[in-house]
Amino acid sequence: MAAGRATGQWRGRCRAHCPARMGCTSDTPFAMFRGPLESVMASLAFAAFPVSRMRDAPRWTASMLAAVTMAALGGCADFGAGHTTQTLAPVAATARSLPAEHGAWPDAGWVDRFGDPQLRTLVDEAVAGSPTLQAAIARVEMARAMAQGARSGLYPHADIQGGIARERISETDVLRGTSLAGKWFDQVHLSAGLTYDLDFWGKHRSALQSALSTVREADAEQQSARLLLTTSVARVYARLATLYALRDVTATTVAQRRDLASLEQARHAAGLDTQVGITLQSAGVASIEAELTQLDDAIDVTGHQIAALMGEGPDRGLNIARPTLFASHEGPGAGPFDRLPDDARIGLLSRRPDLVAARWRVEAASQDIDVAKAEFLPDISVSAMGGLTTITPSDFLLGASRAFSFGPSVTLPVFEGGKLRADLHGRYAQYDLAVADYNQTLADALRQTADTVGSLHAVATERTQQAQALDLSRRAWQLATDRWHVGLLDQLAVLDAQTAVLEQQRQAAQLRGQQVDLLMALVWDLGGGYLEKGVP
Repeated sequence: MAAGRATGQWRGRCRAHCPARMGCTSDTPFAMFRGPLESVMASLAFAAFPVSRMRDAPRWTASMLAAVTMAALGGCADFGAGHTTQTLAPVAATARSLPAEHGAWPDAGWVDRFGDPQLRTLVDEAVAGSPTLQAAIARVEMARAMAQGARSGLYPHADIQGGIARERISETDVLRGTSLAGKWFDQVHLSAGLTYDLDFWGKHRSALQSALSTVREADAEQQSARLLLTTSVARVYARLATLYALRDVTATTVAQRRDLASLEQARHAAGLDTQVGITLQSAGVASIEAELTQLDDAIDVTGHQIAALMGEGPDRGLNIARPTLFASHEGPGAGPFDRLPDDARIGLLSRRPDLVAARWRVEAASQDIDVAKAEFLPDISVSAMGGLTTITPSDFLLGASRAFSFGPSVTLPVFEGGKLRADLHGRYAQYDLAVADYNQTLADALRQTADTVGSLHAVATERTQQAQALDLSRRAWQLATDRWHVGLLDQLAVLDAQTAVLEQQRQAAQLRGQQVDLLMALVWDLGGGYLEKGVP
């Protein structure tokens, strides 16, 4: 406690009282004390301080005062010119782009809200088998193991040593001419040691906080990888549903074009049309048939993409049945997520896992700066040892063979060739990089969400307008059919009216698929039910 108070006083009055107030020029803040420190360090070599000499109060007191003095001098630390000017950006102006719409945040069961059981099955298989997600989980476990290692720095370290050796003293060494020269003896020892770093400057505590921040970062990155995987599977699955819907329209169009071609042939045979009409209709049939083949191939390729996301082979994709996603999205309504939550702008900070991971990366970098600063300061520890040692094995268990030591030790960096200052500057740069990454991630998150919401609103309007156009084209087709039945129109006019209906159906399928894709993109933008939590 006395050492802590002394340190605080020295920190506050360093420039006023430190003889080196002109500024240190080496890695250590004690450059001017280099000469005196050599003698001080020599007197502080008491890592093994005999208990018998602890009765010598003046010597013990002097040693402790020397240690406290060196600790207090830590207040004079000069860390150089390194600093940072980077700050975390606030949530930018988004009141118009992300308005409060009284919506709800997606929950963890968002997949089920689309009403397709097969989608849930595919997502679960992807989560269980994706190598990317397995790698993210492994990174979390690795970060937790590193945090456990950092936590060990806060506790004493104990060890037991023992050994036996047969030794012979040289006859030509410093003991030559004595009775011990040339003698053999057995050296036996067994001891237990305890060392405790006082962490006077909080280096180990900062290292632990940095490691825990890294754990939180890795956990958020795992959740981000999981959300990216599940939304990717869902979006590709939605594309598959769109392809099936387009195939239905195209298959109907093929049949309709064949009817047109047959009608042209009949008209040509009756002398009512030329060969040009037959050729054009035949070309139209071939073109639509080619489009149908392309859609069949695209369906297979999309199935392969889903299988790859699941960590499976291409054959797994061929076994995917036709999606039923659009069953609950036939109308122009948006579906399960069509409005933003009222707190979307602020809530993103804790609900988007990529943002949470970036923020914890900043926190870890901040703690690393404190660790680098602590490297400039004296490292103070206390050690104790007790055991048995003898050169006469028969005396090993006697009380006379006992050996003990206890005492503090101080390690002070005097000259490191610029390493400490370079490390500190590197930590500042790492912090600046983390802050810049967070700010960019935040800007991207806000932009992505605003883009998705704007596109959703536009597509909803387009679907309403397109639904009206489809209804009108169907009415026109029905009128043409009715007039054909009573002989007021020929069949060619009826087929032409059907062509307009098929084109509107094609646009409807595309818009429906685009809307479902945007809904799934919004799930990603809003965090997919993720909410930041503590680390167990």
